Amino acid sequence: MLCHYGRVPGPLLCASGLTKRYPRTVALDGLTVEVPRGLVGLVGANGAGKTTLFRLMLGLTPPSEGSLSVCGIAVADDPVGVRACLGYMPEHDCLPLDQSAADVVAGLAELSGLPARAARQRASEVLDLVGLDEARFRPVGGFSTGMRQRAKLAQALVADPELVLLDEPTAGLDPTGREEMLDLVARLGTFGISALLATHLLDDVARICDQVVMLDAGRLVTAGATEALLGWTGTMVVDVGEGGGRLAGVLVARGLVAGLAGDGTVEVEITDDGDLDVIRDAAADLQLPLHKMASRARSLDDAFVSTARQGP
Repeated sequence: MLCHYGRVPGPLLCASGLTKRYPRTVALDGLTVEVPRGLVGLVGANGAGKTTLFRLMLGLTPPSEGSLSVCGIAVADDPVGVRACLGYMPEHDCLPLDQSAADVVAGLAELSGLPARAARQRASEVLDLVGLDEARFRPVGGFSTGMRQRAKLAQALVADPELVLLDEPTAGLDPTGREEMLDLVARLGTFGISALLATHLLDDVARICDQVVMLDAGRLVTAGATEALLGWTGTMVVDVGEGGGRLAGVLVARGLVAGLAGDGTVEVEITDDGDLDVIRDAAADLQLPLHKMASRARSLDDAFVSTARQGP
């Protein structure tokens, strides 16, 4: 069983003015953010700075400017100590194809400091956790894409990290494999392990993450609770069957902003609770069945588009 010792409360990540410049580009530009523990989505298009942030967190490259601490440890002061708190699942294939999953994961457990016997036991536990128990003695080269992703997740977990960095963990997976991987990541919180999930698939983040950090061209777009970013848009979706066009017309005549959506529902802009009474009364006056009346939540795509291009 995975265990967790000595977890220190506090944010996972604190960045202040964090900048990383390369000769021809600025990968991160003055990033200042504090990320709480839990399941956190790090979202942005390819080239937004997600992988660069991971490299800085792992101490693999120094920042050009600014400061960064991970799990309460300043990366510049103790990069080895930071890496001891982290597990890392790269996007690209990184496991030796001629070795079994059990050998690979146990070997990495030994590198983290576990004795050989304990490393074997821990490898067996995490491979069982990710659904590779029966395949653990097969060479990684014979694995499907989904099985390789699971093996990469297992090696990231074997040293019992405080935080796992997951770089595009659903890349290349079919819909079923994607759902299974997201379910595995969602379970990490039950073991006291936080996760920073880097992806350009906003639906993945909306499904399992408590917090979201959005990057665009190396700059912070927004950060906060997923639920808050998925807040109410002020639009009500009303389904009255085939009478949607008639209802929309009556609502407009009564002073509301309403229109027929492509799926036949009526979208109505709401300013207060009195508008809901107007919708209900209009449907009753027209003798239309009120199949559904629900607020439309803003998607993460909406949140990103509405803020990403506003500039600093």
